[in-house]
Amino acid sequence: MTSAADLLRPSRRPSWAGRNYSLLTASAFVTNLGSHGALIAAAFAVLEAGGDGGDVGLVAASRTLPLVLFLLIGGAVADRLPRHRVMVAANALNCLSQAAFAVLVLTGEARLWQMMLLTALGGTGQAFFSPAAEGMLLSSVRGEQASRAFAVFRMAMQGAAVGGAALGGAMVAAIGPGWVLAADAAAFAVAGSLRAFLDVSHVPARTPGGGMLADLREGWREFAGRPWLWGVVVQFSIANAVVAAADAVYGPLVARDHLGGAGPWGLALGFFGAGTVAGALLMTRWKPRRLLLAGTLCVFPLALPSAALAVPVPVTVLCAVMFLTGVTLEVFGVSWMTALHQEIPEEKLSRVCAYDWFGSVALVPLATALAGPAETAFGRTPALWGCAALVVIVTAAVLCVPDVRNLRRHTKPVTAGARPETGDHRPRPDSADTERPVGGLG
Repeated sequence: MTSAADLLRPSRRPSWAGRNYSLLTASAFVTNLGSHGALIAAAFAVLEAGGDGGDVGLVAASRTLPLVLFLLIGGAVADRLPRHRVMVAANALNCLSQAAFAVLVLTGEARLWQMMLLTALGGTGQAFFSPAAEGMLLSSVRGEQASRAFAVFRMAMQGAAVGGAALGGAMVAAIGPGWVLAADAAAFAVAGSLRAFLDVSHVPARTPGGGMLADLREGWREFAGRPWLWGVVVQFSIANAVVAAADAVYGPLVARDHLGGAGPWGLALGFFGAGTVAGALLMTRWKPRRLLLAGTLCVFPLALPSAALAVPVPVTVLCAVMFLTGVTLEVFGVSWMTALHQEIPEEKLSRVCAYDWFGSVALVPLATALAGPAETAFGRTPALWGCAALVVIVTAAVLCVPDVRNLRRHTKPVTAGARPETGDHRPRPDSADTERPVGGLG
């Protein structure tokens, strides 16, 4: 009989998949499985409680608002404290908030303000979790196989999205959203238990600094000194906002009115997850030399789901569009992780990731809160076409940044977070790429 210790024994893993990497991959699989179903469940819980599109948007905004407010603090904390402890504490908060949400929905006592409050607690946990988790993952792999490790990690993570979205949509349709929320709470409990066994002994001890504000200023200098970094973050601050409005607010409404409800919408989201798995599998083999140029070109299809919902297309066509979008977005995601891994010093990873997350989600609460009023003012179809157009515009704009077009993969193995040999923040024109995979964001 195979024991838990046997499963973690290095001889059973590739050389690039260490103990921390394996635990991070397993826990990400568990949480993604629960969370993708919970996203659908939360929207339909609001609708079943008598809410409308505006209420769905308010609940979605309640999660992202504290995420925006606390992300930078979360990044500074994660670079000061052991990252695995920050992750476990955040998982505990997410578990408790989702369990309370599930109880309210199952008993039929859920009110809009209660759903907003519990969702906000979940967003607070995510604000502390995300910088710590990304910094932990980026520091858990080494050398020229780093992007392969990121692609495999994302393949596992997005594979959970396939099952989570499809199963979540089916469960919402069959037994209601409350049980899906309860399953998500259980997933956080399991993942937090796995993350408690992460080893941070390899991380150098931090030297005493000037406090949290000094840490944040240092992280800002690292972030602002790299045009490719802040350029892409600005791009995604807009793209993520409009995509969140389309997926969290308009998507469930279009599904309810034209596609047959939660089941078909969950199936479409499952096809998106399947596309990301296929994209990650592709990126274990494809190693583009210009990381961010290849990745950014593959962001253009992110406009397609909003356009498909605007028509609206049949479920089969929507599923095909979502699959293609998942494949191409995964190219960007692994490219982005690889760029961060090779360019950012390890001791600053969580702070830089916090600025990345902050910029990327800063406009999401506003967009989701305004999605309902925008539908009332302009109509759902024009609002969805506007979402698609904005994705195309900002993606074309970021290609005007030279560093985005020219950042190249390092030819020599680099330690996680190592600087380029030039000591310069700009990409080296002579750093031609060898071969290595890329894939999506987590």
